[in-house]
Amino acid sequence: MLETLIKVDVNKAPADQAGMIHNRWHPDIPMVATVKPGAEFRIECIDWTGGQIQNDNSATDILKVDLTKVHYLSGPIGVDGAEPGDLLVVDILDIGTLADSDWGFTGIFAKSNGGGFLTEHYPEARKACWDFHGIFATSRHIPNVQFAGIMHPGLIGCLPSAELLAKWNQREQALVATDPNRVPPLAALPYADTALMGRMKPEQAKEAAKVAARTVPPREHGGNCDIKNLSRGSKVYFPVYVKGGGLSMGDIHFSQGDGEITFCGAIEMAGWLELRVSLIKDGVKKYGITNPIFKPSPLEPRYSDYLIFEGISVDESGKQHYLDAHVAYRRACLNAIEYLKKFGYSGEQAYAILGTAPVEGHISGIVDIPNACATLWVPTEIFDFNIRPNESGPVKYLTGKTDLATVT
Repeated sequence: MLETLIKVDVNKAPADQAGMIHNRWHPDIPMVATVKPGAEFRIECIDWTGGQIQNDNSATDILKVDLTKVHYLSGPIGVDGAEPGDLLVVDILDIGTLADSDWGFTGIFAKSNGGGFLTEHYPEARKACWDFHGIFATSRHIPNVQFAGIMHPGLIGCLPSAELLAKWNQREQALVATDPNRVPPLAALPYADTALMGRMKPEQAKEAAKVAARTVPPREHGGNCDIKNLSRGSKVYFPVYVKGGGLSMGDIHFSQGDGEITFCGAIEMAGWLELRVSLIKDGVKKYGITNPIFKPSPLEPRYSDYLIFEGISVDESGKQHYLDAHVAYRRACLNAIEYLKKFGYSGEQAYAILGTAPVEGHISGIVDIPNACATLWVPTEIFDFNIRPNESGPVKYLTGKTDLATVT
């Protein structure tokens, strides 16, 4: 068994994890361990909310979750010899669940607290809890569905430099200034009150938290990219911005559909990662890297039969947009939801299926003015009934007695 560099306790608060966890990005967060290139090790992670969500039949915790606290990340890990301009090569050797936290959850976040891709259509908080059966997941809140998970870290990346951090803050503050009262907001700006700065000394942490970046979006260093294919067997090449690299990770998912469309759309869980690290000196310049690049896993589920839903750049009101892939993908998702509702699923259940199951999202056409064409590929094998169109029409396999958990 590999050495565990970071061990967590899911029954303890994030602040009580011996300084092994942080929830902001800042160049001065101290390394919790340093390894040599070629080292292999294990890292444990709490779930992204730090235990705010419970395995029950109420979505009140989804409604009230404090999003200024997330995401909770394990790290940072330093690598001997890593310098700005290098590429940190991370092999994801294995991923698993923690023995005392062998379950997961999915949330549709309320529009007033984060929202989601379809928040105008589904503005209320909802929750589904999932049971794990080896590589498979099922939910008491979404019957007649089972699929193999593609476990992956939703969030992994290196510490930013001071210059990069300043660039992030400048551009995101400028964006928020264009519509400062928007709900949900246009960006998650620095918020010192709930910052957890790892092993920083208290006075230094107090000042650093005022500018430390939130972990919500993906950025040049990696971060919250939510790429479902970064599973066991993947290799990722991260730009290094500070001495040692400072690799941190968390937000582990049991499974996710492309886009993670409900915002908390994956099956979220606590878990562990086994990693190997190495360096490519001066790799950023050698390969012209701006954002991380990766090689996907050879071990993901292979489905052979899909229903593919199209969407184009015409919004729900009928307004024409110009080659807008965002609108097109939204329409593809809405089209799939309407289809699944014909079999008895609620809109919220169908929404959650698209966020958690290993659906494929594609930009299928981006040049044919005025409509981009986005497609959503739904694997038919995840259902225990036939969802393909046929002459006799859809059969309502669900009675409506089971639905996602609501606010109580």
